[in-house]
Amino acid sequence: MQLINNSHYEVGGINLTTIAEQYGTPVYVYDGNKMEEQYHKMMNAFSTTKVNIHFACKALNNINILKLFKNLGAGIDAVSIQEVWLAKQAGVDVKDILYTPNGVSMEEIDLAVKERVMINIDNLSILEQFGLKYGSSYPVCVRINPHIMAGGNNNISVGHIDSKFGISIHQVPHILRIVNHYNMQINGLHMHTGSDILDTDVFLRGAEILFETAQHFPNLDYLDFGSGFKVKYKEGDIETDIDDLGEKLSKRFNEFCKKYGKELTLIFEPGKFLVSEAGYFLAKVNVVKQTTSAVFVGVDSGFNHLIRPMLYNAHHDVVNITYPQGKLRMYTVVGYICETDTFGWNLKIHEVNEGDILCFKNAGAYCFTMASNYNSRFRPAEVLIYNGKSHLIRQRETMDDITRNMTDVMQA
Repeated sequence: MQLINNSHYEVGGINLTTIAEQYGTPVYVYDGNKMEEQYHKMMNAFSTTKVNIHFACKALNNINILKLFKNLGAGIDAVSIQEVWLAKQAGVDVKDILYTPNGVSMEEIDLAVKERVMINIDNLSILEQFGLKYGSSYPVCVRINPHIMAGGNNNISVGHIDSKFGISIHQVPHILRIVNHYNMQINGLHMHTGSDILDTDVFLRGAEILFETAQHFPNLDYLDFGSGFKVKYKEGDIETDIDDLGEKLSKRFNEFCKKYGKELTLIFEPGKFLVSEAGYFLAKVNVVKQTTSAVFVGVDSGFNHLIRPMLYNAHHDVVNITYPQGKLRMYTVVGYICETDTFGWNLKIHEVNEGDILCFKNAGAYCFTMASNYNSRFRPAEVLIYNGKSHLIRQRETMDDITRNMTDVMQA
């Protein structure tokens, strides 16, 4: 998002206030060219090794975004059978869909087998059931928990010892007993430490654990290192140095492949890294309310549309795109949900008036996908700006969408 002549903000050459006027508010806006830039940035960082990127579609699941990444050459990381089906609808080849669920039933695993996608198993119970049912007839990947604490928030750090994700590295002997007993094909190993990785060295420690574990499995095709790369949410934030990580991890990965005796594929599953900074959320100011303790700015949205600040205490920079040249003042930005519903406390924003349009930055990842109809509010529209043009890629909901699946059995 660029400030042009200190008068208006543009994304991909299009004025954001024009987007708000054309499509209404609240509305999510995505910069497709920024997504392309992030994808190529990551591919270039790992250009010295054989690498595949699978976009974690739980971050942003609009079918047009999936098609965009497919056209770039990316696969899809799906965490549910529904995401598998969505990826297929987007035209993604099943060999490029990696299904990495957690805590699902064997019945859902069977559906994934039926679709012929890559499957990642993260617990001993399902691994044994899978071996009993499929034996050596269907290859699978095993997700390892490296017992490494990474990430800035406990809710998104998933590789530590108390996490529900993955099979403990201390249980590798159990894995091997099951694999050998059922003559299973293990074609991949996977780890994911969590989001907001601050330190490249933490990631590399996890990689060494995966390399060591891989030596127990002689027929691997790939190692999957998950993702969790940190992006900037505000000025001065630390972000993952993807070039530094690419240089160091590629070197070690290539060394390991020589020792292993086979060229393996290095897989990543980035979500936030690819789409977070490409997303913007626009909301209109309904009311400016002065109290004895704060000045509240109430907008035509709430945590039903953007829950991350309330769920994770996540920060989103907020910009007044209607009057970006105004005096900076302190505001607490809140929503219209009927309970505590705060986007940000004591934010410095250019002077706000009722009717102004506020823009929430870094709204591309885990924003719309976590939206709900709480308070019977409609979920917002989504707009993609790509190669200088804007496209409506999801219509704003209506009352028909709210009541579509309700059955009316009571007389009025």
